Amino acid sequence: MSRKRTWPSTEEEMDSKIREGGGTESQNGSTTSFNSSTSQVTIEPLPSLRHAAPFSTDPMALAERDSCHYGRIPRAAALAGTAGRKVRVYSDGIYDMFHQGHARQLQQAKTVFPNVYLIVGVCSDQLTHSRKGRTVMTEDERYEAVRHCRYVDEVVRDAPWEYDEEFLEKHKIDFLAHDDIPYTTEDCEDTYAMIKAKDMFVATQRTEGVSTSDIVARIVRDYDIYVRRNLARGYSAKELNVSFLNEKKFRLQNKMDELKDKGKKVMTNIGEKRVDILTKWEEKSRELIDAFLLLFGPDGRLSNIWESSKGRLMQALSQPPSPRGSPPPSENGDHSPLYRSSVSPPPAKARRREPDWETHAGNWMHRALSALATPRRQRRAS
Repeated sequence: MSRKRTWPSTEEEMDSKIREGGGTESQNGSTTSFNSSTSQVTIEPLPSLRHAAPFSTDPMALAERDSCHYGRIPRAAALAGTAGRKVRVYSDGIYDMFHQGHARQLQQAKTVFPNVYLIVGVCSDQLTHSRKGRTVMTEDERYEAVRHCRYVDEVVRDAPWEYDEEFLEKHKIDFLAHDDIPYTTEDCEDTYAMIKAKDMFVATQRTEGVSTSDIVARIVRDYDIYVRRNLARGYSAKELNVSFLNEKKFRLQNKMDELKDKGKKVMTNIGEKRVDILTKWEEKSRELIDAFLLLFGPDGRLSNIWESSKGRLMQALSQPPSPRGSPPPSENGDHSPLYRSSVSPPPAKARRREPDWETHAGNWMHRALSALATPRRQRRAS
């Protein structure tokens, strides 16, 4: 149930409030004061936002309890907001690893009636370990977690597992807020049976999918991950109750994960620059193809050089034609006139031929073989 603040609607109502006490107190405990010179409204923060909720033995909580004229408020008067004082609602629990499910349950208890003073009981370690099992947080840590919740007005340490009339009167409890699931013990089937019989029970709703047991199950399921996480953050193997071999294994896995992360970052950077790399490579490939065609293409420079020098190379490598035989001389020893007229004049300048190394090598080899085949005595005689 939500609550709305009531504001003075006219300037006359503001002035009357100023004359009566200088301010108004809203249903949630915040104080509204008025400045007569500027007609401004000043809203003071909630007490729970200024400081943590007191314990039941602190002077602030004792003063609040002593100022309460206890007489149990009927449910109808509590719902209508006509009780004349704050409705004292009690809620209890273990509150181990305080999470949003706990906070929502306390929010429901705080807003179940228009004007609620919420008292929260937290069980001790000894009682919790004997009734429900081991906790992750100590009792002092759980006390502090609850008293810093904004919906809590007072915290009862070492709260009982079962209730009696003495406990209700001591803390002047009007209603008890809890989820409607029966809590069985060795002595009774429902711990809240007596409270329900007195019409003092207010049901709250649990938050599905969120509980301390679920959180512990997640930690146990992902045990290796959390051990590696804490080793990477500087915790020692002794603090985590991990053996020497497991410590080395977990540290090696951390190193492998770091390498994987670095590889992913490199691939991501390459992926971002891939388009630029492909564009630049395409431009460079076009330049290389143009340069290749310019040199080796059909109209390239090397083709022109080859065509121009091919004739010269063929002429230099080919042998000259052998001379034709001369006719026999005449009776007087001269050549015939016909022969003289047919003989072409010598060229003006003979072109020097390059030595035919292959022919020279063949001649030299022939002479060497002939010398080896000649008998020794014949060579001496010669």
